[in-house]
Amino acid sequence: MNTLTNRLGRPLAAIATAGALVFGGFSAATPVEAASPKATVSASSVLNTLPVKGKAAKTGYSRAKFGNGWKDPDRNGCDARNDILKRDLTKDRFKPGTRNCVIASGTLKDPYTGKTIRHVRGGNKVDIDHVVALGQGWVSGAQKLSTTQRTAFANDPLNLRAVDASANRAKGDREASAWLPKNKAFRCTYVATQIAVKKKYALSVTSAEKAAMKRVLASCPGQKVVKVTTIKPAGKASTPKSPTKSNTPAKTLKNVTPGAYCATSVKGHKGVSAKGKTYTCKTSSTDSRLRWRV
Repeated sequence: MNTLTNRLGRPLAAIATAGALVFGGFSAATPVEAASPKATVSASSVLNTLPVKGKAAKTGYSRAKFGNGWKDPDRNGCDARNDILKRDLTKDRFKPGTRNCVIASGTLKDPYTGKTIRHVRGGNKVDIDHVVALGQGWVSGAQKLSTTQRTAFANDPLNLRAVDASANRAKGDREASAWLPKNKAFRCTYVATQIAVKKKYALSVTSAEKAAMKRVLASCPGQKVVKVTTIKPAGKASTPKSPTKSNTPAKTLKNVTPGAYCATSVKGHKGVSAKGKTYTCKTSSTDSRLRWRV
């Protein structure tokens, strides 16, 4: 028989962490079971510290850039998905033999729609949403993060929430100027979470996104966020390489025959005919073959 969990002592710290997650050389995050840190910083003031930039190209983006599958950042034996389900659902029942880790069923008061949803493992009614979507993270600076940092971003409880699956899929990777939860009562918390996540992972906002966030926060001027420590992007810059210019001076060959074929090795070089006239080894607009031409 499945075990009914007690909601007292629910793992609350998953909603926000000030430190980095446990990946590679990162310091440990607050354990999911510990008390949640309080939101103490003005969301509007943090928003004003975010860099405002246009979106980067989505070229090169893939889910694999953020790690494969769910990880266990706090090393409690449960992956991030199950930790978030335990945090956000009520009336949980666990799959036997999983040490109260794998949720078999539970009830979600969905923050995005306001609906109450019955979740059953294997069903498709509840998703774990990345509040700042991975694709949105990619175009706002995650390209500059290392794979380890992007994996932390994808598994950070601060950026994860159990929500109505249809609402999550309608959202896609859009930011606040293009999508907000239908449930207006949750919009301040939603925007504040995005601000905290972007601050933590050194991500930018567009001018339209910032304006949309400001409009939402105008209805809740006292909205707070948890104070976070901004990480230093450790990825390799992907700047295109400039063509290498040769410092070798062009050769001038003697006794070339005008119109004759010339070798690739002397492409661009000058040649002087027996009559003293200068030609260049090159192609023409109508002939791709290299010849000595005027």
